Amino acid sequence: MKTAKYFDPGTFTFLRALGRNNSREWFADNKPRYEAHVREPFQRLIGDLAAPLAKISSHYRADPRAQGGSLFRIHRDTRFSNDKLPYKTWSGARFFHERGREVESPSFYLHVQPGNCFVGAGIWHPEAPTLRRIRDFIVDNPAAWTAATRSAAFRKHYALGGESLTRPPRGFDPAHPLIDDLKRKGFTSLAPLDDSVLLSPSLPKLLATHLRGQARLVDYLCAALDLPF
Repeated sequence: MKTAKYFDPGTFTFLRALGRNNSREWFADNKPRYEAHVREPFQRLIGDLAAPLAKISSHYRADPRAQGGSLFRIHRDTRFSNDKLPYKTWSGARFFHERGREVESPSFYLHVQPGNCFVGAGIWHPEAPTLRRIRDFIVDNPAAWTAATRSAAFRKHYALGGESLTRPPRGFDPAHPLIDDLKRKGFTSLAPLDDSVLLSPSLPKLLATHLRGQARLVDYLCAALDLPF
């Protein structure tokens, strides 16, 4: 694995400036900064994570392409939002299942934002049929879920996150020992990262460790959805 640096202080400087100047005119004038400090280093990082990810699962992809790859677009989709600001003030990449464009599936994720960097995994706000399948799978396979999310090693580094229902979902026993998990609207884990970590040349090695640390959760969710891992 390469030891070259990826992000630099200019990455966070640009994203903070974009937060203060979120307009198409400003972005056009500063697009070279975005490419040099955000997009290009992120693409290099994604490319260098492809081999470590393949060792974890041959069914997952780290795709460095600028279009249609792992890197999220900086442009916001404002069609159905009251917030019409055109750009995201963060950058993120999704390491996706080979069938991720066909069916809902869990993924690994890296989020780069000043003061809010993190690495995560799982499936966020799945559609109702997918959510039902996962809940049913947890009921049928509680021990494996507990092993994936309650081990000392997992809890040391990761926390399950996301929104939950206030009441048990319809059709599930309110007294079920895993009812708090069954109430979840999504099944994700994350570990916060200090901004300084993103500037380290050892970043790919650290991220590969986090991908392995969350692989058991992703594997479980793949099993729930009849996907290979």
